[in-house]
Amino acid sequence: MPSLHVRAPPRLGGRGLALDPVSHTLVGAALAETGLKRRSALATATLLIGANLPDVDILAYADSSVTALWFRRGVTHGVLGWLLLPLLLTGVMLLWDRLFRKRGGRSPDAPVRPAQLLALAVLAVITHPLLDLLNVYGIRLLMPFSETWFYGDTLFIVDPWLWAILVAGIFLTRRRAARFGSGRRVARLTPALGAVLLVVVYIGTMAALNVAGRRVAERAIADAGLGRPVRLMVAPVPVNPLRRWVVFEFEDGYRFGTLRWLGRRRVELHDLLYTQYTGGYGAVAATRGPNARKFLSWARFPYFRVSETPGGRVVHIGDARYTLDPANSWASLTVPIGE
Repeated sequence: MPSLHVRAPPRLGGRGLALDPVSHTLVGAALAETGLKRRSALATATLLIGANLPDVDILAYADSSVTALWFRRGVTHGVLGWLLLPLLLTGVMLLWDRLFRKRGGRSPDAPVRPAQLLALAVLAVITHPLLDLLNVYGIRLLMPFSETWFYGDTLFIVDPWLWAILVAGIFLTRRRAARFGSGRRVARLTPALGAVLLVVVYIGTMAALNVAGRRVAERAIADAGLGRPVRLMVAPVPVNPLRRWVVFEFEDGYRFGTLRWLGRRRVELHDLLYTQYTGGYGAVAATRGPNARKFLSWARFPYFRVSETPGGRVVHIGDARYTLDPANSWASLTVPIGE
């Protein structure tokens, strides 16, 4: 039976937006070093750009941060983006080849193969939303046909183990190529390919721990006599792959806990109940504005706090997966209560 311990909650801090651009870039570079860079001229550039291209939706920040929360991880990360972005990237690469590589009528040493570039662009672009899906931020996989969010809750935003595996694979492959030559058969089964496969195994293991962690957390909170949660999230934390942050949603609010796979105590329940609404009608009324609707379309575990400020009463809307301090967090919105 999982043991339960009640204590004060830890400081949450940020829980990450989506997988970081370094990870996406390393994935593109590792794929190139598996031998895919020899498929065509501009293959490496295509893989590196494609692995980051869905984040072009970062331009939404030009309007506002709440617009970015509402818009991002949508169209460019959904199935329509999977179809259109590779075509766009391939077209840009072919245009670059015509305008710059073949300038002045010269013939580059390596030819561009459009079909190969398109295949690489598809592969690179798809790796991006699939990796972002593994984060607690999630993606709207079916956009623009559905705004439903999907969450993997498997990897933290900055995973040093992922970095280490990919960097080692890229480094060892390049060192091996410098020693033996990239065209020799001995270099075809590259360490980069081994690194990519190891990353797949690592992700699979983290996902399995997440599934098992949900069962352990549900059993532990039931043993504590708190009933069955409406929803729960078992989220990764920085550095330690054997620990998880848990959010339990009940009809009266949220409770929080920590799950550890090593050590005697599996689940610690923190002595904090966060009600979803504090402030009555004022909190509810604050949800009717356009910015609040944008924020709530993104928030996974929203809650509301009313406070007095020199300028009048305001409602702080927070998301419990990221913060318990909605007045001082990126994962929150402050809405003035109208007269």
